[in-house]
Amino acid sequence: MENLWSDDEARAAIARYGEDGIGEDVALRVYTTRLLGGEPRLVQHGGGNTSVKTVMHDIAGNACDVLCVKGSGWDMGDIEPPGLPAMRLEAVRPLLALETLSDEDMVNAQRLSLLDSKAPNPSVEALLHAFLPDKFIDHTHAWPVLALSDQPNGEELCTEVYSSRAALVPYIMPGFALAKKAYEVRAANPDIEGLILLKHGIFSFGETAEEAYGRMIELVGLAEDRLAQSGRASFVPVTLPTALAPLEEVAPVLRGALGAKRWLLDHRTSGAVLEYINGEELERYGQAGVVTPDHVIRTKGKPLILPAPEAGKLEAWREAVERTLADFASDYEAYFSRNNGRDGVPKTQLDTLPRVAMVRGLGLFGIGASAGAAAIAADLAEATVAVVGDAEGLGRFTSIDEPDLFDIEYWSLEQAKLGKGAEKPLARQIAAVTGGAGAIGAAAARALASAGATVVTLDLKNADLACDVTDQASVDAAFAEICRRHGGLDILVSNAGAAWQGRIGEVDEAVLRQSFELNFFGHQRVAQGAVKIMRAQGTGGALLFNVSKQAVNPGRDFGPYGLPKAATLFLSRQYALDYGSDGIRSNAVNADRIRSGLMTDDMIATRAAARGLEEDDYMASNLLGREVTADDVAQAFLDLALAEKTTGAVLTVDGGNIAAALR
Repeated sequence: MENLWSDDEARAAIARYGEDGIGEDVALRVYTTRLLGGEPRLVQHGGGNTSVKTVMHDIAGNACDVLCVKGSGWDMGDIEPPGLPAMRLEAVRPLLALETLSDEDMVNAQRLSLLDSKAPNPSVEALLHAFLPDKFIDHTHAWPVLALSDQPNGEELCTEVYSSRAALVPYIMPGFALAKKAYEVRAANPDIEGLILLKHGIFSFGETAEEAYGRMIELVGLAEDRLAQSGRASFVPVTLPTALAPLEEVAPVLRGALGAKRWLLDHRTSGAVLEYINGEELERYGQAGVVTPDHVIRTKGKPLILPAPEAGKLEAWREAVERTLADFASDYEAYFSRNNGRDGVPKTQLDTLPRVAMVRGLGLFGIGASAGAAAIAADLAEATVAVVGDAEGLGRFTSIDEPDLFDIEYWSLEQAKLGKGAEKPLARQIAAVTGGAGAIGAAAARALASAGATVVTLDLKNADLACDVTDQASVDAAFAEICRRHGGLDILVSNAGAAWQGRIGEVDEAVLRQSFELNFFGHQRVAQGAVKIMRAQGTGGALLFNVSKQAVNPGRDFGPYGLPKAATLFLSRQYALDYGSDGIRSNAVNADRIRSGLMTDDMIATRAAARGLEEDDYMASNLLGREVTADDVAQAFLDLALAEKTTGAVLTVDGGNIAAALR
């Protein structure tokens, strides 16, 4: 573990924050907190916390001794001074004299102690920081320390490694009881540099930010040195099928098996991950529990373990996934039943689905209601692979007991970290937008994202994925990558197109064929690819086509563009007919006179001049006398994406043009 302290960076932090009236103590607290938070082997996704005791002034100008401690919702990797709410020490230190304190009273006392009533809630471990006498205190969930303490003889190993440098605190659920115990251990060992919280993490402290940070790095380094003596575990592998099904085919099957309430997937694989999940004893060490308690709220206590998917036998693998998921749900319900109400307070059972799936031969998947949540679950699963690998090399990985795990998973203070806001209407859905770099495509992507969808734009350039819809291999590669990134697809906006012109009796056949390749076959290629994924998922989906008014109201000299667009309008209805029984909706948007790649400024000027109009007058020459924008078209795509009982429809967005009205 490398010490990244820099005198120059520390001085720069003091100067930068000083311009905003932030004192040196808090500036350095932010600086070293970011150093800790930037190292994933120490801190991940809101875990850990830091504090500094300093002097601030209240609204009346009175000097107050305060504890600035990491607040709820802030990540140590990018924390700023507002993420360290100040608590009056005189208001919280007397709580040490109490024998017990409920979580609700603890949170209330902490909020009453704040200098600023608008500040975030202090960490659930704020009282531990407050009770300890040290000025700067750092707390992390360092992987090497966890591998050392997550053992049947973890206490013995930690005593051997840390001797007089750090004292041990037995596992106690975070909160008031842990804060009191940590204080007692610290008071009995006045010369120590830190505390090892067994099966939880590590604290270090010092009179300066540099000292506390440096001690954290040194103490973690001691654990690394001890683990290096044993080396990582070498897992005996199982026998895998000769050929595995590709990830892009496996992911939609898994995603669909998780249910109609769609989930996003985040796939991870590496040599270490594959060695871990292909191990003969995965059912033992992989189901032994979390490496540190707060992981449970994002990963559940155990992952779903799935067999290797053999190439050409995905249907059999789907059945195996469904059986394993049913067993996982039954086991979770039994776990809940065994532990619910032990404290006299009945809980409401959470969903029974896993948050991590380990697929032998392929890797692991984080599972979440959003791309971010899936990524967090995957990150924590990779952390588990690293810690358990080290722990098994040293001895035998052992987590906290099941009742303790349940108490954390159903602890209201931990559940609050996940947030309870209502989901947006397209939350959990994955959308692809072709022609995503153009005005309409970009607007559609924004609209879908604003409604909660995870959106991937496709275009020749300046998009999330490069994709040429006239090239089957390019389309296949793009959709495969979407499945690899997110697990599948729910919404397709087939928007890519270009407007070729020419009198139909005189136009070169090559021009007509070129237009059909993009404006018809391009739509067919992406729709075909999307339907394949949607059917593999088995949870329905939406196809949305940009057909243009040329499909129903041909313009003079626009035959090369209008003919394939008319075919695409028919195509959208054919998909509605053929795949409605799969729950796949197919609808189209009929738009006209939009400033976009299809309606270039030169085209607008030519058409306006032909009618003796100014460009802006031409764009607004419709029944409503209003110019139609790309955002208006995007809203139509969004409306159709949300119209769960509409298929085979065409939504017109042109300000009113009777000649283009559908009959």
